[in-house]
Amino acid sequence: MKQLTLADLIEGISGWRPEGMQMPVRPILDSRAAEANTIFFAFKGENVDGHDYVADAFKRGAIAAVIERDVDVTADVLEVTPGAPDRTVTTPLLIRVRNTLDALQNAARFWRQQLTPRVIGITGSVGKTTTKEVVTKVLASRYRVQRSTGSYNNEIGLPLTLLQLTDTDAYVVLEMGMYVRGDIRTLAEIARPHVGIITNVEPVHLERAGSIENITLAKRELVESLPPAPDGVAILNYDDRRVQAMAEHTQARVFFYGLSPQADLWADAVETQGLEGIRLRLHYAGEQLYVKVPLLGRHSAHTVLRAAAVGLVEGLDWQDIVDGLRAPGPQLRLVAVQGLQDSLILDDTYNSSPASALAALNLLKTMEGRKIAVLGDMLELGDYEEAGHLKVGCRTANTVAELITVGERARYIAHGAELCGLPHQRIHETPDCETAIVVLREILQPQDIILVKGSRAMKMEQIVMAINKEVP
Repeated sequence: MKQLTLADLIEGISGWRPEGMQMPVRPILDSRAAEANTIFFAFKGENVDGHDYVADAFKRGAIAAVIERDVDVTADVLEVTPGAPDRTVTTPLLIRVRNTLDALQNAARFWRQQLTPRVIGITGSVGKTTTKEVVTKVLASRYRVQRSTGSYNNEIGLPLTLLQLTDTDAYVVLEMGMYVRGDIRTLAEIARPHVGIITNVEPVHLERAGSIENITLAKRELVESLPPAPDGVAILNYDDRRVQAMAEHTQARVFFYGLSPQADLWADAVETQGLEGIRLRLHYAGEQLYVKVPLLGRHSAHTVLRAAAVGLVEGLDWQDIVDGLRAPGPQLRLVAVQGLQDSLILDDTYNSSPASALAALNLLKTMEGRKIAVLGDMLELGDYEEAGHLKVGCRTANTVAELITVGERARYIAHGAELCGLPHQRIHETPDCETAIVVLREILQPQDIILVKGSRAMKMEQIVMAINKEVP
């Protein structure tokens, strides 16, 4: 099996390949994850400088560290400069570079060029992670597949994923995030995707991107970067007009999915079955097929369509696709856990945006029982901040018995709920998670269903832990 070696890494960073050094290596960012044959990349963050942990990484077993400033560690030093010397390299090794991020990305470019997997890139405002997981399951029904893990969807995480590839991986499925224009183009230039999936365009990260038009242009960079047909395929959401229009900006083959019969692959008869998943009917090339999948909420129909579309364009048959859609896989972001007083908690605290909050409320509405929504600030919405929160608040009015809002921006959620008919006494505005926990404990009744959702910075997992039956 061909996998990344220290010699490969040095060649990717410097253009010079040392003799020997054929031991397989694994790049890491956290010194606590160091073990034998790991390479520690020292990044300077806002609060922590990885250079301060090089010695710890070596102590734990790392054989090399990539650095951009001096560190107080005894090790062989390789200065990466134009015309790197032909010399013997020993470990432990310090690879001194101008910029650690550039070094990581150059190594990933080099390693990507040594291998021949089909690369699937996924971007969009909402649904990237779930799509990545389900696409991986579909492809894994027949092939060996690598995927980006956790939040590895940026200029650091994506290169790390590529460096873990081996020649036994037929596919790699990569989530591609962005804040501003140019981010996805950079990721695509490193990964060289063959297939690009666009989920949707929503006002997420609007504060940084500046406008919904800029978000559209930024997401479009993925399909603009695809190779021409037939090798390149752009899988586009027909139901989102901004995504649909991207078909005019790619040389790749265009494959539309959606809930409209005008799409190449479309679905109807979508039925939500609570925590049991959804059932829907797929239509493609004159065929139709009923499937039931373990995904939550009506909005998950689009996730099914994206994953099935990948299977179809990559030559899988329907049996492979359905097996993949039904296969158990990694836990997705919305988690159902048991709460106090036999309540059920829908833990959706990873992040929030108007689109994802509305989808979660739609799922909540389908469930039987008294419902409570605990909704926190949604960040980085820019000019859409007030309107986005108001819209979510309005949706709660015909969904929940009680609403608890958390944070300053969430006051708009409370206001929207009252405007749309939720009685004032059923709306509880709180400034922080601690206060929300007190209120929630007071109003909680046996067998309630509680949705907890907010932007990551709100740390609303504290609320879930406070009422989780399993947490002492």
